[in-house]
Order: sequence, then C-alpha cells, then structure tokens
Amino acid sequence: MADTRRIVVTGMGAVSAAGVGAAALWQAARDGRSCARETQFARPYRGRIRISAQVQNFDAAAYLTSSELPFCDPVAQYLLVAADEAMAQAGLASAKPMGPRTATIIGTGVGGMHTLENGLYLTLVEQGRPDPLTIPRLIPSACPSLLSIRYGSTGPCFAVASACSSATQAIGLGVQLIRSGLADRAIVGGTEDCVTNSAMLAWEALRVLTPDACRPFSKGRNGMILGAGAAVFILEESELARARGAEALVEISGYGTSADAKDPVRPDVDGAAACMRNALADAGVDAEEIDYVNAHGTGTTANDATESAALGLVFGGRPLPVSSTKPVHGHALGAAGALELVVTIGAVRESVAPPTINWREADVKCPVDPVPNEARPMPIRTALTNSFAFGGINASLIVRRAAAA
Repeated sequence: MADTRRIVVTGMGAVSAAGVGAAALWQAARDGRSCARETQFARPYRGRIRISAQVQNFDAAAYLTSSELPFCDPVAQYLLVAADEAMAQAGLASAKPMGPRTATIIGTGVGGMHTLENGLYLTLVEQGRPDPLTIPRLIPSACPSLLSIRYGSTGPCFAVASACSSATQAIGLGVQLIRSGLADRAIVGGTEDCVTNSAMLAWEALRVLTPDACRPFSKGRNGMILGAGAAVFILEESELARARGAEALVEISGYGTSADAKDPVRPDVDGAAACMRNALADAGVDAEEIDYVNAHGTGTTANDATESAALGLVFGGRPLPVSSTKPVHGHALGAAGALELVVTIGAVRESVAPPTINWREADVKCPVDPVPNEARPMPIRTALTNSFAFGGINASLIVRRAAAA
C-alpha cells in the first residue's frame, strides 16, 4: 500500500436513467430492472438504433437557479445535482467554502455534447450566431470548475478525459492526492450525456450498438446500449472523517491503471490484466481476497471475451462472481466508472452481487460466473470494479467494507 493514509467515501449521489439519486441507481441494478427505452431525440433521427438508457424527465430548474442554468450543459446539470446529494450525505452541505485542502476531479469523455451539437447545428445549418456561453458550457473542464465554484473548493481542480475510463481515473487520482498529503478531501466522479443525434449515429457506425438488448458475457451478445448520467463521491482521509463524526460508507483501498499501447479500438488481455494487478498491489490484497467483480462488460463480442481472459489471468479458475450492470443503466462512457462505483458500493454494503440481466447462454469465450439474471446474496467484503476504454486506457478500483477500515 502506497501510504498509511486510508481513504473512505462519506457521501455519494447520482443522476441516471434510473432517476435522481444513488439509491434509485443501486436498486435498479440490484433488482435487474433495465432502464433502457426508446430514445427521445431533439431533432428527427435517421439512425437504426433507437434504444438507450437516456436520462429522461429531468427538470434541472427544480434543482438549479436561473443564474446557474445558462452555464450548464446537461452533463453539468446532472453533475451538480449528484454532487449536492453526495455533499448532503457527507454532512458537508452547509460547510462552505471547502477551501484549499479539497480537490475537485471529474471525468468526462466529451463534456458538453448537447451544447456542441446544438452549436454546430445553429451555426452550420441555420447560419445563426453562436450563443455567447457556448464555450463555457461545452469545455470538459466546466464540470469540475462549476463544482469548485459551488462549494468553494480551492485545491487541485481538473477534468480527466480518458474515454470510458475517465471517471474511474478521476476517482483514483482523488485517492492518490489524499494519500500523498496534497489534499484531505476530494469531490470526484464522472458525468456524460452523448445520447444525441450525431453521437448515436457515430456509435452506430462503429457497429457496437445492439438493436435489441445488451447481453454481457452471453453467447449471442451483439453490442451495448448508450447510457447517460453522473455520479459523485466525497472522499476523505479516514481519521479526519472520523474526527468530524462522518460515516464511512466504504473504503477505497486500491487504484490501478495501465495502457495497452497497441490498438485504438481493440482491447488487450495483457493490458487489462496488468491494470487489475496494479489495483491489487496498490490495495495490498491478494487476488483471493476479492469476492466480487463489477466488470466493464459492455456486451460487445471483443470486450467481454478480452475481459474474461484477463480475469482468468489474474484470478485463475476460481468461481469468482463477475457481473455487468450496463444492461440496466447503459454504457455511460466517461461517467461509466462512477455509475458502476455506486453499484459496487451498494453490493459491498448490502452483500448482494447484482445480476447480469438478459443473459441467455454460456459462451466458451467468456469463462466467468456472470451472476445470470438474478441477484445473488453473498458475503462481499472486498470488490473490484473495472473500466476499460478505447485507446487501451484501463482503470480499476478496489472497494473494501468500511468495517475493515
């Protein structure tokens, strides 16, 4: 373990296709209730794939002020609402400003995709003038910046853009900053909403979207569904959290990251295995101590076979429960790792492995126990969650039950 400073989560919040709140997301994953539905597009859509796990019926004005909204793309709206929930749970909602010992690190693959698409349509199709606040809304760094302004956190503040590993890397870097002594507290997480006309068409062109249902690790799987949303966590040095009477939800005991350095789109077994091993080493735990894995598990042919092989290299042939909850909340790209950390924390706290829904039949290329279709009550003391991105950027976190902290 890199340092004696231990890092605990004292608050979390989320906005997802399951609704507003971390509890709504965890309950949907635990109950195996898919939030995929017909996508609502801003303009007529000519694509073939029309299902997604989109955030629908979200009224930002119910949560944010009229002075805040002009600066907020939907990704920032989700993020601020999720952060307010996390801060309230941590007991910090009224403790402004947070000051120089609080870092703010947020992962997002693109940033303000809705603002970007709307701006291009306005300027290139309608020949209109750009909205003066287009740039502040679309830049990825707007996400952590708006949080730092909201809470007065004047420590390190930056965005992480590592495609589908963005949020997990942001959380891991928050852990490292606190361990190193550069911060005592970190507001971390991820946000994304690429469920737009152009982004959906682009993902469809890659031929990785399913036309019917996402079936991770199942024979006959044919792709993923896009998701959207945000999740935020309050990380604190454990003794400081204890001193102010905050409840530790779980401990984040390990963070690992690696690069495949091989292919822009095809995942690599050795790179994914190295990432998981790095996380285990960082946590100071053996592979045998991991009780459950929340997999990246996109439901694509290549990802699931590669991740299964990597899990085999790290964990051998033991029957380790490995589930993917992406059929429930969708693949939220830069926010995926944050949404899945909410689920992983729920699994550890309630000792329930959430199911991989839509699973039909075992695939010899995916020799894992996928917790098919039904949640599994079981002791979960320590869990691993994976995020593997295009470009071969990998990240993993290890979550430990707080009682062991």
